[in-house]
Amino acid sequence: MLGAYRYRFYPTPDQALNLNRTFGCVRYVYNRSLRYRQDAWFERQENVSYLQNSALLTEWKKEADHLWLNEVSSVPLQQSLRHLQTAYRSFFQGRAKYPTFKKKDGYQSAEYTASAFRWDGASLKLAKQAEPLDIRWSRRFAGTPTTATVSRDPAGRYFVSMLVEETMAPLPVANAVIGVDVGLKDVVVTSEGVASGNPRHTAKHAARLEKYQRRLARKQQGSSNRRKAKLKIARVHAKIADCRKDFTHKLTTALIRENQVICVENLAVKNLVKNPALAKSINDANWGEFVRQLEYKAGWRGRTVVAIDRWFPSGKRCSRCGYTLDKLDLATRRWTCPECNTTHDRDVNAARNIKAAGLAVLACGETVIPVSAKVGIGRAR
Repeated sequence: MLGAYRYRFYPTPDQALNLNRTFGCVRYVYNRSLRYRQDAWFERQENVSYLQNSALLTEWKKEADHLWLNEVSSVPLQQSLRHLQTAYRSFFQGRAKYPTFKKKDGYQSAEYTASAFRWDGASLKLAKQAEPLDIRWSRRFAGTPTTATVSRDPAGRYFVSMLVEETMAPLPVANAVIGVDVGLKDVVVTSEGVASGNPRHTAKHAARLEKYQRRLARKQQGSSNRRKAKLKIARVHAKIADCRKDFTHKLTTALIRENQVICVENLAVKNLVKNPALAKSINDANWGEFVRQLEYKAGWRGRTVVAIDRWFPSGKRCSRCGYTLDKLDLATRRWTCPECNTTHDRDVNAARNIKAAGLAVLACGETVIPVSAKVGIGRAR
């Protein structure tokens, strides 16, 4: 399978100049191609293919005003056209929104294929550059990278991601099955009663972020001081994102190592964040990324992730006798079953119901439809 390894590196002044030029050329080619395709459709009802776009790029590089496109490697420019083609395909297949123009102040990237870089097993040298990149090797990998994507985030940090084809060894079989309920008080609560807690990274840096944003509002548009103020804000956001990513990776890795089967709810996070009162907290909890990491890590390590239907009443259903409440307010964290008098912690009870439903889905091996509100277990997706 393909695995991506991402490292931070520190370019020399000449490398930084070359990379910044490459980012600018990639952004220009992408935006101009997108504009040309839009105009071709709205003005002439004409579809522009990738091959036509590639021929246009050759003509653009010959224009007197755009000879600077030849100063960088041609591979990242060609790859930007492939990325645009992929963006259109994803849009027409209903998997993504319509492609948008790339911004100068946003995330920048350039993709190099094997013909545009040299890998000797220990160092990486890009086309049009005299020296290898000064990469901080946090971990090594076996195999030869097929592509190398160089990026610069809004905080001014440089990263390189290498795509490597490798074989992932499965973990030893673990005799453990758990249900997982995601929430805001605790990001994860398991059916065994273990709570992960919630670091609330955004709240920890909120005061600092607010201070820098007030300073930015007083800066003059287009000034150097405004650019420096934006960089400070970007660094705070990068710190928050790094902390959130680190917490999620450690949590998902621990769950994968310790359990053979993990049962979760199939939540529609994009719909949940439409609630303005909870959107920031949900995004900070990183529910969508949590499930995504569980799925691909389970595939790597020979584990199983079972997703039950999001409408399954996991919180309102008694995990002991199966009685289902008609209504349960979000503020109610503990409740007593009127049928068997068992007092439940809301999150632990939900995790136990998710585990039971997931095991039923796994045993049936097919879609399971609830028979009634009391005994139903939901349907798998």
